[in-house]
Amino acid sequence: MLINYITAAMRKARYEILPEGEGFFGKIDELAGVIASADTLDGCREELQSVLEEWIILGLQLGHEIPIIDGISLRMNKVA
Repeated sequence: MLINYITAAMRKARYEILPEGEGFFGKIDELAGVIASADTLDGCREELQSVLEEWIILGLQLGHEIPIIDGISLRMNKVA
């Protein structure tokens, strides 16, 4: 479930070339705060995925609602 969520979220990533060849900027619009930049596009993708993974872990730890991506939910059902 987690790998599928990360894969689906990364498919929604958008990348831009920074002005004056300063590198690349990436973000996932549906996930506030999931942004990254790096010198290369591949580096930006890797950094964005790392930010996404940390964002998910922190969000789950803090009990934040993690948005559903392509029908994939990370909602934790409490067991009685």
